[in-house]
Amino acid sequence: MSMKPRSFEVTDGRDRAPARGMLRALGMTDADFRKPQIGIASSYNTITPCNMSLRDVAAAVGQGVHAAGGFPMEFGTITVSDVISMGHEGMHFSLVSREVIADSVETVMQAERLDG
Repeated sequence: MSMKPRSFEVTDGRDRAPARGMLRALGMTDADFRKPQIGIASSYNTITPCNMSLRDVAAAVGQGVHAAGGFPMEFGTITVSDVISMGHEGMHFSLVSREVIADSVETVMQAERLDG
């Protein structure tokens, strides 16, 4: 079993040059390619006040990832406010949204080969 981070599937080798080019556009350096890429899923939005602080939370998590030697990779996911969706057809989407959130996080983590 390899101990290499799975993000190396994206960054190692000559054939991965296009992927490295995309990552360089994010500010990654050669040194960053050796670090674990850590996904930070955020449901920050301005639909509900409950989620408005999550931009700052995600930024703080990213700082912690950097401090621990990783490279943070933030991405968004959806949100449905139970309070706002209550009492009309929208309430049928509240529980379903949890599955969509889980699926979206798994999709990004797997597709981008994030390490954690």
